Amino acid sequence: MNRTGPAGVVAAGHDVTAAAGARILRDGGNAVDAAIGAVAMACVAEPVLCSPGGGGFAIVRDGSSGQVSLIDFFPQTPKQRRVHGDAGVREVHADFGTATQAFHIGPATVATPGFFIGIRTLHRAGSGMTLTELVEPARRAARDGVLVTPFQHFLSGVVAPILTATPASRKVFAPEGHLVRAGENFPNPGIANALSALASDDHNAAVEDAVIASQHGQGHLTPADLRDYRAVPRLPVSVRFRRATVHMNPLPAAGGVLIGHSLERLDGTDPLALARAFVATGRARLDAGSDLSGLVAPTLLRQRGTTHVSVIDADGTACAVTISNGEGNGEVVGNFGYMLNNILGEEDVNPAGISDWPLDTRLSSMMCPTIIEHDDGGVVAMGSGGSNRIRTAICQVVVQLCQRDAGLAEAVNAPRLHVEGGHLDFEDFYSDAVRAGLTAAFPDHRAWPDRNLFYGGVHAVAMNADRSLEGVGDVRRDGTAIVVNR
Repeated sequence: MNRTGPAGVVAAGHDVTAAAGARILRDGGNAVDAAIGAVAMACVAEPVLCSPGGGGFAIVRDGSSGQVSLIDFFPQTPKQRRVHGDAGVREVHADFGTATQAFHIGPATVATPGFFIGIRTLHRAGSGMTLTELVEPARRAARDGVLVTPFQHFLSGVVAPILTATPASRKVFAPEGHLVRAGENFPNPGIANALSALASDDHNAAVEDAVIASQHGQGHLTPADLRDYRAVPRLPVSVRFRRATVHMNPLPAAGGVLIGHSLERLDGTDPLALARAFVATGRARLDAGSDLSGLVAPTLLRQRGTTHVSVIDADGTACAVTISNGEGNGEVVGNFGYMLNNILGEEDVNPAGISDWPLDTRLSSMMCPTIIEHDDGGVVAMGSGGSNRIRTAICQVVVQLCQRDAGLAEAVNAPRLHVEGGHLDFEDFYSDAVRAGLTAAFPDHRAWPDRNLFYGGVHAVAMNADRSLEGVGDVRRDGTAIVVNR
């Protein structure tokens, strides 16, 4: 394939994922093409974080018109509650080394996945290549296998009870009786089948039948849930901040509104000012309960198992896609090699609990793919995983870029903090004076000696005012970036 067209830059959470997007740019694809190809590869190379069994959001800036739009393909609650109580649910414990955390998995924790329809909708919205072309590198990698990185092996170990919860999941993720180790080859021909289905028709009966079968009569999904699911186009929530406009994920997702609220209340340039703004936003979030619409200020113009891809091409088209599968529910979909989500068991996303959620409702999320348009013509596309820390991670990078005029690498690598319930967590790389101010203001605190995946993974790309391109993959989540020249 020797096409002429835009090259660009891609940032992602895995070398292989970024390389897939870069190859598409090199072959003449645009930013949307490259993002789709990279997400497809993430399903192969980052199976703990990215799966067709979940969903997410994509934000796109058209390089010709400058129009910014968003596609919401996050999971939706089922139309009916078919099982009750603890049926179809089990609790497992993930080991983070210094602590363990309980997760709920099983057939009854699955919300209607939006991945297939969302990627197809994104493709129709701005792609210049066929889906078959875009997913082919990922299909080949799934069949041939990819080398497991130390970071991916670490993530697998954390959620080992989920990856080995059923005979079907053990067959995929622990085929030799143990989780695939760092440096070993990990083939997953089932994912190749799933990507072939993605590239075929809009309603692939074999996949849908396998999804329903994986419920084992203990879940809530029905064929009607899959048939009626729609990806929703939305206007981004946009806020003026210093000499830039920041476009973010709108309601019903929570991330964009909460980031905007923090930016509105920022009363200084130091980390303590950020911490105070996060405290104010946390209080406002609690006061608002489930209705965050009151947090949308007049100046607003319009998850753990989560990964992100950012792309800008040389024509100025930008695409940022954030995908989540929760932690996975332990059930593998037929011979398609992927695990369904456990979103109904995610307290952050579904605070009502696994037996008391609103029917047929698009769930809220902290995920927030973001595009910044600087007044000088520069454009940044970024996003992050990190559950509830997504909002503070993105907010801090925005502040670095737009208020402190930091370069992209400096902004992403700067030390981060997070405030939750009056407790401060921070990466201990601040000056002695800043550290003293933070710890005095927050007696309940924890200093982290290293940059840590707890604080998200902001993978970001930029087209600067002079049309030069750069990208940064966040080291906290094993990120990488590739610039592709014409």
